[in-house]
Amino acid sequence: MNVDLKMPMGANDLGGTYTIGGDMTVRRLGFGAMRLCGPGVWGEPRDPGAAKQVLTRALDLGITLIDTADAYGPEVNERVIADALYPYPPGLVIATKGGLTRPGPGVWEPDGRPEHLRAACEGSLTRLRVQRIDLYQLHSPDPRVPFEDSVETLAELWAAGKIRHVGLSNVSVDQLRTARHIVPIVSVQNRYNLGDRSSDDVLAECEREGIAFLPWYPLGSGRHASGSGALARIAERHGATPAQVAIAWLLARSPVMLPIAGTSSVAHLEENVAAARLTLSEGDMSALG
Repeated sequence: MNVDLKMPMGANDLGGTYTIGGDMTVRRLGFGAMRLCGPGVWGEPRDPGAAKQVLTRALDLGITLIDTADAYGPEVNERVIADALYPYPPGLVIATKGGLTRPGPGVWEPDGRPEHLRAACEGSLTRLRVQRIDLYQLHSPDPRVPFEDSVETLAELWAAGKIRHVGLSNVSVDQLRTARHIVPIVSVQNRYNLGDRSSDDVLAECEREGIAFLPWYPLGSGRHASGSGALARIAERHGATPAQVAIAWLLARSPVMLPIAGTSSVAHLEENVAAARLTLSEGDMSALG
């Protein structure tokens, strides 16, 4: 292979570009900021200076899409992003989410009540220091609240100019279709990686409708993170890490795929970004399934 996967790339790489919602063009490889919190996605980062370095380095490397949520911290992650990057450079898209609450470390509970979502959006606007959120996503459907009620609340916030575009997370195809009858949906963020393709049907729907798909937990865990079998063999052949192959596979898997791999390490960030240089062959893709 003639690409040094240990070196960061220039700003013109990152898997090409994708235009979300017709007017927000981002580089396809984004950054998930969740890990820039304390252990268990709870509290302040262990090293606030290091967290700021990761965010500023992400922009240096050409990343133009950062994903966060009010539940990360909770309320910590958005503030960390604003402290590090505000005033934001032109073209940077910050996507955040509302609809999950954190009663305690390791606890995630849905809250899709209209009053909660309105308050959550206002809180995110304040912490991010913006008048309008580029991409606001329902973090998870709440089984105690009619799904339509939650989406209609986001539609109201969109109509009021507080949200530029509406997205969904952790939804089924039927929920996506229901939401699209209420408000334009420009993105879906579901769990997806080499080892978990349970949202293949949602990805296919996004491809048909021109909707961005942001896979969360893009590197998976266990053997898919450490590498074994075909993944390990392909990584060795390309002089890459298994994680880099996993990212390259996502980018090759679909043109609407926008991976948002996250880390709290600059070195790991650079490794992830360099993965977008890796071109997998048809044989590689076939072996990975």
